Amino acid sequence: MPANTSPIFTLVPVLTTAQVTAANTNRDGTGTIVDIVTGATNGTRIEIITIEATGTTTAGMVRLYVHDGSNTRLWQEVAVTSATPSATVKAFTAELTRFDGRPLLVLPNTWKLRASTHNAETFNVIAQGGDF
Repeated sequence: MPANTSPIFTLVPVLTTAQVTAANTNRDGTGTIVDIVTGATNGTRIEIITIEATGTTTAGMVRLYVHDGSNTRLWQEVAVTSATPSATVKAFTAELTRFDGRPLLVLPNTWKLRASTHNAETFNVIAQGGDF
């Protein structure tokens, strides 16, 4: 089969959000894990993932997983720092992106990006990209 020699671009913008709240100390893909985005028929390109706490945080992790329909595998961990939001202190936030022109993640058809939090604290997880 010949390789694709023409660049392809996403056709439909993707902006998905989910809220992660239940404590899950597992790293093996078990426990409470929330679906963030599912790969479209021709795949989904994720450019940016933003993690935003909605309140006070303690030291811990937000874990991101990929799910192939059968297996959930740890993809990345994002360290959460302690913060008590106020009028002068912003809530914990983290942004995952690449600066080399490559996507952060490409999900094949039906694959999922999933998330969990180590501590029982509330985080909004936002994925931005596009469907091919």
